[in-house]
Amino acid sequence: MNRKINIALVGNPNSGKSSLFNALTGLNQKVGNFPGVTVDKKTGIFKLSDKLTVNLIDLPGTYSLYPKRADEWVAYKVLLGQDSKLIPDMILLVIDASNLRRNLLFCSQILDLKIPVVVGLSMLDLAKQNGTQIDIPGLERELGVPVVAINPRKNKGIDALKKSVELSAGQNQSINPRDFIYNDMLAPVAVRMVKEIFPEASNYTAIHYLINNENLSIKAEQRQSINEIISANKFNATRTQAEEIMQRYARIKNIMQLTVVEQDPLKKSLFTEKLDKILLHQRWGYLILLLVLFILFQSVFWIAQYPMSAIEWMFGQLGSWFTEVLPVGWFADLFINGFLAGISGIMVFIPQIMILFGLITLLEDTGYMARISFLTDKIMRKVGLNGKSVMPMISGFACAVPAIMSARNIENRKERLLTIMVTPLMSCSARLPVYTILIALVIPSKLYFGFLSLQGLVMMGLYLLGTVMAMTVAFVMKWFVNIKEKSYFILELPVYRSPRWKNVLITMLQKAKIFVFDAGKVIMVISLLLWALSSFGPSKTTKDIEVYYNNEIEAHPEKKSFLLHEKKTDLLQHSYAGLLGRTIEPVIAPLGYDWKIGIALITSFAAREVFVGTMATLYSVGEEADENSVTLREKMSAAIREDGSKVYTLATGLSLMIFYVLAMQCMSTIAVVKRETNSWKWPLIQLLYMTGLAYLLSFLVYQMFK
Repeated sequence: MNRKINIALVGNPNSGKSSLFNALTGLNQKVGNFPGVTVDKKTGIFKLSDKLTVNLIDLPGTYSLYPKRADEWVAYKVLLGQDSKLIPDMILLVIDASNLRRNLLFCSQILDLKIPVVVGLSMLDLAKQNGTQIDIPGLERELGVPVVAINPRKNKGIDALKKSVELSAGQNQSINPRDFIYNDMLAPVAVRMVKEIFPEASNYTAIHYLINNENLSIKAEQRQSINEIISANKFNATRTQAEEIMQRYARIKNIMQLTVVEQDPLKKSLFTEKLDKILLHQRWGYLILLLVLFILFQSVFWIAQYPMSAIEWMFGQLGSWFTEVLPVGWFADLFINGFLAGISGIMVFIPQIMILFGLITLLEDTGYMARISFLTDKIMRKVGLNGKSVMPMISGFACAVPAIMSARNIENRKERLLTIMVTPLMSCSARLPVYTILIALVIPSKLYFGFLSLQGLVMMGLYLLGTVMAMTVAFVMKWFVNIKEKSYFILELPVYRSPRWKNVLITMLQKAKIFVFDAGKVIMVISLLLWALSSFGPSKTTKDIEVYYNNEIEAHPEKKSFLLHEKKTDLLQHSYAGLLGRTIEPVIAPLGYDWKIGIALITSFAAREVFVGTMATLYSVGEEADENSVTLREKMSAAIREDGSKVYTLATGLSLMIFYVLAMQCMSTIAVVKRETNSWKWPLIQLLYMTGLAYLLSFLVYQMFK
């Protein structure tokens, strides 16, 4: 009979835990969220033998069993048996041999929970490089549990680790009967009384019931009893915790004296330290950072444009093929312009998401990501963010969707939320087609000093405006986001390492899968809704338009192509989307917009670049329907209002550019924000404040330049 056990994979951040998870499970992984919080829940399956299968739960990295961040609380509750769906039968603990003293603190706490433990000792090559030698059998003897040397990056020690886990499974031989320290002596009477309420609890678990009972899932009468014990024994949580940590470090010092030989750190200057003198230099460090971010930003465009173009071409070919194969009618229109277009809108984002997260993973693997956060923390903290906010914001220049997803590494809830709320203000690549056509329409092609292009300067100004507004909004919003959580920027600077290409690939595939199956569902629904609004209108009006153009085509067959385009434009104008455009025209008129621009604003909520396609439909471009951008610009340039004035003046063009810089016109971003915040509240606030800000500044610009 095949038996399945749950094993929790735990360890300090940067200890090699993720590498071991990937080495054990390969691609047989699932990524979701823990219930109630947006913290990654990574689980994977692997076989130990024909009779034993392991469900491996990769818990968020944590430094001790005293949690401060949301992800640490998740790990804490699983380890204390508070998550009924994830009760670990065993713990696989990864220890970084190059930071043994710090890692042994968490290890000692885990041992005292009295759950079977197997220790994987990683980073031995780095420890040896630092001049540190570890007596592994001696360490195993002192800890009282199996200790196995591993190097998951090179797939070394994995079989020995599996064998040790298999031998320990279902047995208690990997539980040290002795406490690492005398936990019961920290509060003797209180611990004994708590264990009467929870007979299965270890001495150390009882301490945690006394310290954190308000945050644990226990019965009301049990919580009341614990509070009575705390009061009767005058239990002081802070003093007890401090005493515990001091006792643990005292025992760890003895263990290291017995099992570890360390070289004098003054005798050897590490490669990491030498490199940090350059990369963290007070002047050169920032210049190198700008160069790295420039290469990252440009690479997302350079590399992604080819697969994105291929995906667009493929769906274009599919659309043409289905147009020829399917009979003309509403179903064909729904399938091609609704369903197929929705799928295309999802798939076209995947290259950017995969490439962006692949490059970010490379930066994390090499150790440079932590340096970016360190360098930018001082600047970001002034506006209510922290150093870890810079990468999501920079990533927002490519696409806000993966950028918002990457904000998960920000521990502080308020700073993470602020980062999510302002990242869409960074000008993403979807805005580029809009900027390009509007700048060509209203900005003269002039050169200053023989090389500075006025159009290029305006383009750069739009990107800078988005960045400045993001920082400004974060500064203002920090006073209104009522999350009372103290901000710490405690950051370990890991040693520099070569990237793990397998890990990069797995991360890219995981992020693409999350986007397609989570945000993609919402995008598809919205795409179909927009198709319906644009394809249908009041039946009588629609019928009259059909009859009129059918008669015109019969009378003037030589103008059939032109009339078909006019018919399409007229049907769009009188569709529900068109009626909505007419309805909102009085609202957008102060910005310099007509009803056609109003329709474009509405359809742009599917994706900003839809603006150009909407304009191409609204401004019929000739009898042969040649919809190239030059002809479209000419038609838009020649467009006039009912009073004979030009539609696209300098004032209108600038107003429209400002609107697209600031407005939240991306349903996929709204869907991802909802997913990441676990609420519709924040995406709705984001939609309202960005739209309001866009309207106000566009109004001011139009009134200044008209």
